[in-house]
Amino acid sequence: MAGSVEELIHSLYEMIQDAWMIPLGGDKCVVEKEKVLDILDEIIAVLPNDLKMARDIVEKRNDVILSGKRESEAIKRQAEEQARMMLSENEIVQEARKKANDIISAARTRSNELRKAANDYCEDSLKRTEESVIKALEDIKQSRQEFKNAAIKAAKQE
Repeated sequence: MAGSVEELIHSLYEMIQDAWMIPLGGDKCVVEKEKVLDILDEIIAVLPNDLKMARDIVEKRNDVILSGKRESEAIKRQAEEQARMMLSENEIVQEARKKANDIISAARTRSNELRKAANDYCEDSLKRTEESVIKALEDIKQSRQEFKNAAIKAAKQE
């Protein structure tokens, strides 16, 4: 039955919706304990995969930042090399320095843009993953409480 956390919770929800109601028991119902426990076990098994995805996203973000830094350094070195080669006359030197500074500034800007884009992407991905994990955990807690309540009510009626 393996699937995403949402699919498993949906299966659990449907199982409870389709469960037989206990006569004169109000909202109490009968569910197959083993099936419910199996679904909960699968949810617990799937959650580490979601956490691994979050870690992978962070690693990708770090790779993008590192790549941006390398690109920035390469552009900076290229600009410095071009500036050194142009040192023949004062006007040429001034133009070379201006170009080098422009290239360095562009590289820094590009590096900052890449870093911001990577951070925004990771923040969004981590936020969605966090929301999914929190929702799944809340659903699990709610299901457990409903089962406990049903068991307590069933025990009191016996």
